[in-house]
Amino acid sequence: MIEVQGLTKRYGAVTAVDDLTFTVPPGRVTGFLGPNGAGKSTTMRMIVGLDKPTAGQSLIDGSAYANLDKPAQTVGALLDAKGVHPNRSARASLLWQAQAAGLPKSRVDEVLALVGLSDVAGKRVGGFSLGMNQRLGIAAALLGDPEYLILDEPVNGLDPEGIRWVRGLLRALAAEGRTVLVSSHLLAEMAQTADHLIVIGRGRLVADTSVADFIRGNSRVTTVVRPAGDNLPALEEALRRGLEGAGNAGAGVTRSVDADGRPVLEVADVSSDEVGALAFHAGVQLAELTERRASLEEAYMQSTEGHTQYAAGSAPVAQPSAGRHAAQPSQPNSPEVPNA
Repeated sequence: MIEVQGLTKRYGAVTAVDDLTFTVPPGRVTGFLGPNGAGKSTTMRMIVGLDKPTAGQSLIDGSAYANLDKPAQTVGALLDAKGVHPNRSARASLLWQAQAAGLPKSRVDEVLALVGLSDVAGKRVGGFSLGMNQRLGIAAALLGDPEYLILDEPVNGLDPEGIRWVRGLLRALAAEGRTVLVSSHLLAEMAQTADHLIVIGRGRLVADTSVADFIRGNSRVTTVVRPAGDNLPALEEALRRGLEGAGNAGAGVTRSVDADGRPVLEVADVSSDEVGALAFHAGVQLAELTERRASLEEAYMQSTEGHTQYAAGSAPVAQPSAGRHAAQPSQPNSPEVPNA
């Protein structure tokens, strides 16, 4: 188990991580989420001993990383996929790491095959794409066949096949009882990969919960219902009357149309079970009954509102063209958007 206890990191007047406490148990994939500048990478670096905390501690299997007898066989980490010598080959980059950790040379070729880099093992890393560097970084993390994996943005730059492969790998390793902590900004992918979420903002804990509970707690449910035939008015009346009778008069019932242009009713904050029961008691046959919840991305945006350190301003609104002069640069005294 990874234990983070009151972890704090300050750089002068800036607090990057602020009294952060959470645990990462074995046997599941734990997603580590937060806006840019939230302190995710700093936290991961402190867990593996690359940064010294200002206060608090992080423990791996009850010990600080520096006190582990065989760190490479205990923890595998990918924190910077580009942190390799560009003039070394992929095999040479892994070989020195294996030798430093006392691992057999055969393990290098095993992990190269595992990540799909066997055919380019002799090529210089400086010519690798971002996705290939990611695969090499994952190979390095897996060299010691570790019980703990700490990966910072492992799917960044990978194609869809590569992302799917990483998803399967992480879930398989967790199923073996290993401890997996992974950060990512690809929230749709994280929704398919992670079992549990640690969400931070401005260095502080925002959420420590399962993916399902996180979405449920940070989004509203909407039930879409469509009656058979021309019974929309009867169903609407039945729902309004039934919700008022159940003391749920605040639930909204609105008319809408689906993707095929058919009229439907949308009932906010009421489950499909409740809507179905009301329709049944009213004797209205249903053609559709669907419960919709927000995606992980929508729930994440809701939960981290106010915790974002770097937020872009609104995009400038294009003004109607007034001829060729409309495209000319602004005058010195007019406001301009700074360079990104």
